[in-house]
Amino acid sequence: MNDSGKLDGRFREAVGALDAGDLGELERLLAAHPALVRERLDAPGDWLRGVVGGALDGYFRHPYLLWFVAGNPVRNERLPANVAEMARAIIRAAERECVPSLPEQIAYTLGLVCTGRVPRESGVQIELIDVLVDAGAEPGSGTGALAGGNLAAAGHLIERGGRMTLAAAVCLGRTADAERLAPRATAEERQTALAAAALNGNAAGVMMVLGFGVEMDAFGTDFHPHRTALHHAVSSGSLDTVKVLVEARAQLGQRDKVYDGTPLDWAEHLGFDEIARFLRERGAPS
Repeated sequence: MNDSGKLDGRFREAVGALDAGDLGELERLLAAHPALVRERLDAPGDWLRGVVGGALDGYFRHPYLLWFVAGNPVRNERLPANVAEMARAIIRAAERECVPSLPEQIAYTLGLVCTGRVPRESGVQIELIDVLVDAGAEPGSGTGALAGGNLAAAGHLIERGGRMTLAAAVCLGRTADAERLAPRATAEERQTALAAAALNGNAAGVMMVLGFGVEMDAFGTDFHPHRTALHHAVSSGSLDTVKVLVEARAQLGQRDKVYDGTPLDWAEHLGFDEIARFLRERGAPS
């Protein structure tokens, strides 16, 4: 077996231990094979490619072992309850080996954790954030967490020293912060705040940002740039949020840039019958 094949086999063993919550086995493998914390998996086998597919050619290209603690891309619907301790074990092993890429690994893993749904649904997202921030990751602004619908994660990042943005203030219901930030917010920051509020089905937040002044029918900027605010609102499943935008005269026939779908197309595809019926009543084209 060549070196790439050996590394793939060892990654498979280590990820298997991680998935099983077997901390002892993971620590044994890390001690026996330091390459697990130094190297990136550049030739993953079918055990991984068959599960996460195209992610290996995109944001999960050549993954480090630490990235797997995030459960993003989704391989299993649940992470083990002790996954934070698994992350600590990998970080400790990398520190022992003086791995120069460790800061990069930690920072990227934090992004995966904050944008994923599996850490949230498994009840381990906040603990993982703490492990990674304690290890040196910068909390950032929480925009990725907002884009993933992870409001608690966004709030926790700010508590851990992250930067309060207009989008975060609006989505987290921090009205005083939003009103303080809005007068000096750029057009792009207001656009991001509108998209974030719509994506998270926050009707009051959408109304607040509209009051600050924003281009309602523009496509997004920081995340999901192929959608308008109305597409975001539809995808959230919140009829109230859709109504706020429609009442404000959002364009009903705007098509997204990836699927070429109108907001009504999205509502029908996602099975949001009440939203679809409302849009039809308002004359929305499909």
